Amino acid sequence: MISRIDLRGDALPEGPALRDLLPRADFDVSVALEKVRPICEAVHHRGDAALIDFTEQFDGVRLERVRVPAEELTRALEGLDPDVRAALEESIRRARLVHREQRRTTHTTQVVPGGSVTEKWVPVERVGLYVPGGRSVYPSSVVMNVVPAQEAGVGSIALASPAQAEFGGIPHPTILAACALLGVDEVYAAGGATAVAMFAYGTESCPPANMVTGPGNIWVAAAKRFFTGKIGIDAEAGPTEIAVLADSTADPVHVASDLISQAEHDPLAAAVLVTDSVELADAVEKELQPQVEATKHVEDRIRPALAGRQSAIVLVDGLDEGLRVVDAYGAEHLEIQTADAAAVADRVKNAGAIFVGPWAPVSLGDYAAGSNHVLPTGGCACHSSGLSVQSFLRGIHIVDYTRDALAEVARHVVTLAEAEDLPAHGAAIKARFEWKVPESK
Repeated sequence: MISRIDLRGDALPEGPALRDLLPRADFDVSVALEKVRPICEAVHHRGDAALIDFTEQFDGVRLERVRVPAEELTRALEGLDPDVRAALEESIRRARLVHREQRRTTHTTQVVPGGSVTEKWVPVERVGLYVPGGRSVYPSSVVMNVVPAQEAGVGSIALASPAQAEFGGIPHPTILAACALLGVDEVYAAGGATAVAMFAYGTESCPPANMVTGPGNIWVAAAKRFFTGKIGIDAEAGPTEIAVLADSTADPVHVASDLISQAEHDPLAAAVLVTDSVELADAVEKELQPQVEATKHVEDRIRPALAGRQSAIVLVDGLDEGLRVVDAYGAEHLEIQTADAAAVADRVKNAGAIFVGPWAPVSLGDYAAGSNHVLPTGGCACHSSGLSVQSFLRGIHIVDYTRDALAEVARHVVTLAEAEDLPAHGAAIKARFEWKVPESK
């Protein structure tokens, strides 16, 4: 059901050579890019009409309008199961607690008497948030996108999710109910690359956004790449992944259940166990079968995900080697199930989010830990962070110098300008004082 990679015995290679030994899904955004290009261009030139045509083509429903009427959001919230509502409200409450602490404040540094640099943080003016709606319904992703944008102070928030034929062309009612709980009333029935293009270009019904965030499939990732430079993006999210670093103290029942929990997302989802215990590896492999047989989405998601090249049990000589492996892998979600798990977690350098010990499974982070579940995938945790309040803020430096403060440093500025062969830079300083600007040769 799941393969093994044995990295014991020999010294582990460094850098890319080690990464090349580790399992990873095939996810070629560049190929998808050429397929989304005409879709994006059609939305650019035809606006809402293109969105309606593509929704009929991809989602099997002909829309009358792209924007969801406000009464549909109200109706969805009124019809929401009370238990689901309570769970969403608690998820929102915890997410606000964490993300509110991420706010940044204006700070002024007095560099010299009369000379200061202030850094102020300004929210993006308008964002488009994307929530997938293919194999599953993700109201949790509404929470994870909206809460940090709101806590950052974004003034205009719009959200898109694919139209659902079974609900008459609106996004899933649970998505709409989550929007209503969060006070987001600008919602569009648009999916995949068409939604990203709608936010990037704007249409008759949807003003353009400055930034697009949210998880999605390869077509969403390709559209984000297409618009990089025109709009801000959070990341080109790939298939979800979990890595578990475990030793002989780990419970194989827990480890197996956590691997399966991510495998049920998608046939390309990655489930990786890194361990120095052959006994644990054997026990986990034995435990997978009955747990898989007892759940849903087995043949279309879980079995292909566990059996795919992106999933494996990786055997290592010890904990130090295991840490090197998980750092090279840079998992979206990394669980530490070892003795003294907190100390081990503190040594990890690369991960989207770290889950410490047996009582902090990834499922907790997906819904109600307070952390954000929009995280870097495909090894991007080596250089990128998950979605946060910072994602929606821009730092602006305000430089304020008096004449005396500029005079004190003027000679250094002129010297550096001339060292870079940029005499006009130096001349801009000299023009403010009684210095003769040398003639250009």
